[in-house]
Amino acid sequence: MSTDYLTVISWNFENNGKNDPARRQAGDELLKSLNPDLVYRQELWKADASGRTIFRAQARTLGMHGELGADSCTALFINPRRFSVIRDWAESRGPQYVLPPTALTLRYEEAGPDALPCLAVSYHLNYASRVQRMLEAEWLTTWADKTVTTPNGKSVTLPALIAGDNNSYPVPGAAGDLRLPEADEIKNAPHRVHRFEPGPDDTLLPQTRPDAYLREAGFEDVARHWAATPNGSPAALSRTVNATDTHGPDTRIDRAYATHELLPAVDKVDVIEVDPDMSDHHILRIRLNAGSLAEILNNPA
Repeated sequence: MSTDYLTVISWNFENNGKNDPARRQAGDELLKSLNPDLVYRQELWKADASGRTIFRAQARTLGMHGELGADSCTALFINPRRFSVIRDWAESRGPQYVLPPTALTLRYEEAGPDALPCLAVSYHLNYASRVQRMLEAEWLTTWADKTVTTPNGKSVTLPALIAGDNNSYPVPGAAGDLRLPEADEIKNAPHRVHRFEPGPDDTLLPQTRPDAYLREAGFEDVARHWAATPNGSPAALSRTVNATDTHGPDTRIDRAYATHELLPAVDKVDVIEVDPDMSDHHILRIRLNAGSLAEILNNPA
């Protein structure tokens, strides 16, 4: 494995392989082939059954250390050669979340023993309620202001990288971003209620407020950031969910957000499309420059 960068993956692997062991194994093998250092997963239903037998098997397949969140809603997998867990934020996962996130404070080993830790949060915002999603997004912002006290007595905010299924849309305005759907393109009436909110003159507008809340609180959409850099590409803003007749056009539902101090370490962002038979979501991949990350963690603002 190359040591000059780290690969971060976020994937809502549908129903953890649609409850099919062969499909689940194929999905895990696909993830392994990407040589990830951090994997943010959603929808690991039943992975906690029988003493977490399924989850432990998945961690073995990946060759990673796994931390499974409450009710098997989310998880984080960690390359133990590069990261170690300092703290599990289990007490901060509920009851405000319908699908509890997995949140960890991590030590990046290559940065050295005196480097600042960082936060990783895998989340899955509520599917059916726009009001609940806003509540959950507000609570996600609390991971933008976790602090530690350094040996010289200074309080320093921890850098954070969070990723997951937002079940809502990004605020428009990024060059190359997908257009947002119109209400009449969502043929499934309940889904239209789930994803749209009242606008002026009784119009319906696609919900973007969870994205706005996160960005207002100090997070930045990593793909949007990368696409706007001189070396970036609009491919970072590719769809993560395919268009359907009932649920509307291609969407960028899956997103990652980083606090601003981490953005200089972003080296590439792209989307890896998977066969719809495997999952209804594609894979978001982020590459971080390993040296830049170590420098950021050793020189906190």
